[in-house]
Amino acid sequence: QVHLVESGGGLVQTGGSLRLSCAASGRIFSNYTMGWIRRAPGKERELVAAIRWSSGYTHYEDAVKGRFTLSRDNAKNTLYLQMNSLKPEDTAIYYCAAFNEEKSRYDYWGQGTQVTVSS
Repeated sequence: QVHLVESGGGLVQTGGSLRLSCAASGRIFSNYTMGWIRRAPGKERELVAAIRWSSGYTHYEDAVKGRFTLSRDNAKNTLYLQMNSLKPEDTAIYYCAAFNEEKSRYDYWGQGTQVTVSS
């Protein structure tokens, strides 16, 4: 069982930065991809960025490429999302999730953290 806890959200002005953290209470196994998924009001959820835990391979959604950066601390079992040059359209609840590659499903979700970018 893995318990995910996000932190680091908040209110920031356009062009500002935030760093989200996702701390995992249990071990993240190599068959997982860890991702940040956001849901904006009235929109479908979208995968923002993801990292394959075994290889470190990263993927970014086009709208955030060059602005968001994933990193991790294996010793702390923590995933980070550095968000720079934030835009109002980045406003959403950001969820950390663990995708089971073998079963093709999200096994674990965090509670979400609100990111609000004011114009």
